[in-house]
Formats: sequence, structure tokens, C-alpha cells
Amino acid sequence: MGHFAVTSSSCDDQLEKSLIAGSVCKNIDDSSDDDIDKLKRLNKSNVSEVNSSVLPPYVPQDKTNLEKYTENFKGDNVLGIQFKAPLKWDKVIQISLLHLVFIYAFAVYPLERLSIWTTLFAFFTGGLAGFGVTGGAHRFWTHRSFKANTPLRTILMCCFSLAGQNTLYDWVRDHRVHHKFSETDGDPHNANRGFFFAHVGWLMMLKHPEVIKKGRQMDMSDILADPVVQFHQKHFIALKMLLCFIIPTLIPVYCWGEEWMLAFATQCIFRYVFSLNFTWSVNSAAHMWGNRPYDERIMPSENLFVSLCAMGEGWHNYHHVFPWDYKAAELGKYSVNMTTCILDAFSKIGWAWDMKQPSKELIKRTIAKHGDGTHEVHGHHHMKEVPHPSEVEIQDEDSFDENENLSPREKKAL
Repeated sequence: MGHFAVTSSSCDDQLEKSLIAGSVCKNIDDSSDDDIDKLKRLNKSNVSEVNSSVLPPYVPQDKTNLEKYTENFKGDNVLGIQFKAPLKWDKVIQISLLHLVFIYAFAVYPLERLSIWTTLFAFFTGGLAGFGVTGGAHRFWTHRSFKANTPLRTILMCCFSLAGQNTLYDWVRDHRVHHKFSETDGDPHNANRGFFFAHVGWLMMLKHPEVIKKGRQMDMSDILADPVVQFHQKHFIALKMLLCFIIPTLIPVYCWGEEWMLAFATQCIFRYVFSLNFTWSVNSAAHMWGNRPYDERIMPSENLFVSLCAMGEGWHNYHHVFPWDYKAAELGKYSVNMTTCILDAFSKIGWAWDMKQPSKELIKRTIAKHGDGTHEVHGHHHMKEVPHPSEVEIQDEDSFDENENLSPREKKAL
């Protein structure tokens, strides 16, 4: 789970400097476990230093005084609605305006001038953007569920830039915090705070103090050490504007004569908004609705709709139990897990390897121990049959347990 392949002996002295100055050793390609261990030791030696003075200049510096931040952390009251956190009004306006423009553009879009090539291209770019998030930021950089060479990491970075989301450093840190402290105040998009908050509201509010505190504890040395991530961090704005908005708008105009306004609407509004909401649905819908065949004690659920929209990320109960599985799912065809299909293709040509996944026996034991009984192969929960009244003596009302057939999770919810 490393990223440096050092070919020069002088690079040993540069490992620590690379975190401070953002420099990388020459001839760096893939990972070296010895080198990444050194970076990890540096990172773990003093978490607060790593997150303030040691971070390279192109990584956002966390200079928040957590004590004062916590003391002043009080929710805003807007039109009688009491929020649990202060609102980030710039994000409230930006996200709201984007969706209002989406609704307006969708209502007035001239369908009679809709080009099949422009439509197909929107689906194509949407798929690339989705792969950058699911296969890149999520399965590769966050969970290290497989290894990838430099060309594949570069493709993943470019596809992620096409999605137009946060920097890779921020995305990975927040998602690692989400997994380690899921459904607590330390979870950036805690689903216990409701669907809207988990979906998009968390982006419109200041982070809970626990999120900042837990984020500072995350080991991000592997991310800082990757030259591809370093390039993305240094040129984040340029990459986002070029790959997410400018180039996707220019291609339809100059390749098949699409109108400027229609090309802009298709790529910068429709495709972009759909892409964002498909990603957000993993944090919201897949944490609320669906069955839990692998662990009924947690909120993440198996959600087919989210899997279809988010290229296989909706098998979320499984994913939170086995986050290091490169498939992010146990069962299902490529049609409901396109990310796995693409990763398998890269594996066959040797660009991806060490594709991690649990044994079938481990999965089976986990299902038997913690599942809700809905697994299509190993489901074990069977409701007791209710006998006909003529076959048994009528029980005392006090002795009859009307909830005896409920699962432990259902009983807890009562």
C-alpha cells in the first residue's frame, strides 16, 4: 500500500522533504513499501504537526483553533428553522442556484434540437466522471483495494477532475473519516441527521468539531506521497475547469456542430448536476433504504437504484463490512457494477493488480453472524409460523410476545 518506487539512493534524504516542499524523487513510478513506511512514521509521529506545518503548500492548511471553533459552534436560525450547525452561505447559494438553473434549463430545453451525438457524449463523459469517483477517489485512493500503475492512476485522476468535485486530498480524508466514525458526530455526512443533510446539506454547513478532530487523526501519508495526487493538488482549479466544463463543452461544438448554449447546458448543467447527485445518493439513500444482509447493526444498506446510478456503489452494507474489496460488492453482474467491469479490464492488461477481496468462507460466516437474513444465497432468518387458534391454547395477553418474530434491529427500533 505504497506509492514510491525509488531508484536513486539520494531519495532517502528527500522523503521527509517531499512532504514539506511538495518535491518528489526522480524516477518515481509505483509504490515502495519501505518508503511509504517512512512517510507513515513521520505522519504518525505528530499528527497535529503533519496537518499544519508539514503539509506541502498545495494542500489546504488546517489552521483552525479547535477549542475556539467548538466554543463558537452554534447552529443558525433561519426563518424559525433551527439548524444544528452554522450555514456556509456561499455554498448554500451556489448549490441552490445550480439546481434552480438545472430545473429551468430542463424545462425550456428545445427537445426538437436534441442531438443524438450530444446525448451519447453526455452519457460518455458522465460515465468517465463516475469512474473517476468510484474507481479512483473511492476504491483506489481511499481504500487501497488494488494497486495501479502510473498510466492508470493518471486516467483515474483525469476522470475524477471531470467529475468536478473536491480535491483528492479532501475527498479521501473525509471518506476515511466517514468509514472510521460512520453515523457519529465525527462522520462528515452523518445519516442520523436526516436524508437532506447526508445528501447535500453537509456541504452547506460548517463541519461538526468532531469531524475536524477526527480528520486530523487520519494517516494521509500515502496520498501526499503519490506524484499523481501531487499534480492534481497543485493544478486542481485548472484541471477542474478544463476537464469538467471547458473541454466537454468545446468537443460537441467543434466535432459535430452543436450549438454553444445546448452544449453548455448538456455538459455543465445536466451532466454535472446528475453526476453530483448520483455520488451524493451513496451517502444518503444507500445509508437509509435497503436490506442489510451482511450486518444489520449498521445503517448502510444494499440499494439497487443507487448501484445503477453510481456505477456499483449502492451495495453499501457489504462495502462498509468489507471496504477493502475492490468490487465494493459480493454479488451482481457487471450491469449493476460497471466500475468493477472497468477495473477487471485494466487488471487483464496488467495496469491494475493485487485486487483484494475476502474469501467466500469469511463472507458466509459474517452473514450468518450479523446479517438480517435477507441474503439471496445464505439468508437464514425464517419467520415462525403462527398456528391456528384451534391448534393451541389461548395464551395470556401478558405472556404473548407480539414482537418475537422481529429481528434484533427491528426490536431495537421499537
